[in-house]
Parts: sequence; structure tokens; C-alpha cells
Amino acid sequence: MKLSSDSFPDGGPIPAHHAFCVADAASHVKLGQNRNPQLAWSELPKGTASVVLICHDPDVPSKADDVNKEGRTIPASLARVNFCHWVLVDMPASGSPIRDGEFSSGVTAKGKSGPLAPRNTRQGLNDYTAWFANDKDMAGDYFGYDGPCPPWNDEIPHRYVFTLFAIDLDKCPVQRKFTAADVLKAIKGHTLGTAQISGRYTLNPGVKV
Repeated sequence: MKLSSDSFPDGGPIPAHHAFCVADAASHVKLGQNRNPQLAWSELPKGTASVVLICHDPDVPSKADDVNKEGRTIPASLARVNFCHWVLVDMPASGSPIRDGEFSSGVTAKGKSGPLAPRNTRQGLNDYTAWFANDKDMAGDYFGYDGPCPPWNDEIPHRYVFTLFAIDLDKCPVQRKFTAADVLKAIKGHTLGTAQISGRYTLNPGVKV
């Protein structure tokens, strides 16, 4: 099976209009257009009933002590952890492609509504839900796609990995406020194949993508 995007080449830079935050000369960052990228799939395994899409960043600093702090940098040597940016389920196998901006266009303070989404799909909670939990202006349930916003003082560009799962179920057996971990557990034993593409993004003007 294959996964591709007209929005960025596999392994290449993700355009700024797909990001939650973009670089700003005065304040380091500002909110971006936050549009989901175009994604298309083909050559699904026989018996595929629906597809699941998960996007994660495996390069998030494991410690937040220096994140976005003046006069400090986040070293490339720091251990990294995963951060989920998108969980989409119940997309029919025949649903390719997902259009640019179809599931997200703009940043929604306190999170977009969910889990119900376009085309009778459902979207899970991404990890901005936990990130903004103590921010009175932004705290809420962040369903669906919210794009890149890596620390502006990180020494490395971040990777954003889009993984497509072909499953033999019409509907993913998860309920209400589900997460990527819930979905991965639910589709175990029902996955017929996977495909991945990734893009790179940075807000540090001194780092090349």
C-alpha cells in the first residue's frame, strides 16, 4: 500500500500553512493557518474496509525546562518523546484523497469540536489537549488535526510522521474521547497493512530543514 501527499515530499519540508505556529521576527512565533495537508492512498490490501490515520512527532523534548526560553537552547542530544498531532478513524477505504484544509483550517482556542468529523469520520484527541491543560486561555479538548509547533529554540528540526493503517473493520471500535493509544490498541489484530510518509519543520531560524 502507498501513502503520498501533494503538500510536501516524503522526508521534505512541510509548508508553513500546515503548521499550528509559524516563525515571527518580533515574538519568535505566531499562530499559523493550521491546515491539514493533502493525503492520498492506493494499493490497499484486499479486505480493507476502512483506514486509520495517525500523525505524530517523535522529536519532542523529554524535558520542558528549556523549551522556548530566552538565552537557552534545546540540545540535539536530549532524549525525545512522541507527541500526537492527529487521529482520524472510520475513513472508507475508497475515501482517498483527503483534501488540503478539509479537516482543519485555522487554530481554534480550546480545541476543535469532536469526535464527529467530515464524511462521517471521527477524530480523536491530540496531545495539545495535555499541553494546554494549565493554560486558562487555551485549555480544552483538542480533537483532530493541529499541526507543527516545535520549540523555537530547538537545535533539531522535528519530523512529522503520517501513518496510514488499513483495517478490516468499517468502524474503529473506540468511543467518545479516544486517543491514538486507544486506537492502536483497538485495531490490533485488525490491521492488514501500513504505509508512512514524513515531513520536517522547524521554528528555529538557525536550523535548516
